Amino acid sequence: MTIRTNWLPVLGVASSFIVLGCASVDHSSNADQLAQQVVNASFSDKGIAKVDRLQQDASNAACSAADVSGKPIDPKLAAQIEADSLKTVKWPADGKFLGDWKAGEKIAQDGKGMTWNDKPGATNGGNCYNCHQISKQEISFGTLGPSLYHYGKIRGVTDPNSPEAKAIVEYTWGKIWNAKAYNACSGMPRFGHAGILTEGQVRDLVALLIDPQSPVNK
Repeated sequence: MTIRTNWLPVLGVASSFIVLGCASVDHSSNADQLAQQVVNASFSDKGIAKVDRLQQDASNAACSAADVSGKPIDPKLAAQIEADSLKTVKWPADGKFLGDWKAGEKIAQDGKGMTWNDKPGATNGGNCYNCHQISKQEISFGTLGPSLYHYGKIRGVTDPNSPEAKAIVEYTWGKIWNAKAYNACSGMPRFGHAGILTEGQVRDLVALLIDPQSPVNK
């Protein structure tokens, strides 16, 4: 999510709320409310970037609450979130999970899209390099997520169309479509579920990760 704002005064006000809250006996709920008010007041609709992006669904709210408390999310709740998320995964109607890995590489390296000045319906990138290593040739990549280098090779995929590779291919599709299906509090964007990427783009990313000819597996 990208919505432009001037964060300096916002952070100053938020910091004041935190200091004031620490001096209060019962400050947690008030601090949360004040912080939410600051955030709400600092954003406005601009272009395709709407304030509804600030609204958390049940799974995000539960994971945020766990982060604030410093305690792991309840295992039963996590299992329910994962089960519900798995139901949202849209599997390819034609049964074809693999696209063009060359197109997938372009998507992975493309960080554009979903900002206030992008046009409605514009094609988004995956921005995968921002969190993952994709190939050996990359000289700059994020480490927020695990390295994806040798993703298919490590998992023993020599023929992505073989019955042996079916489980890995389907998992990879589901993970890209809605990562919360496998990790309730995953920080990975829910590319398919959130409409960030199209079904065809997901297909190409699966090929990038699985195809033995892809630079990911070289």
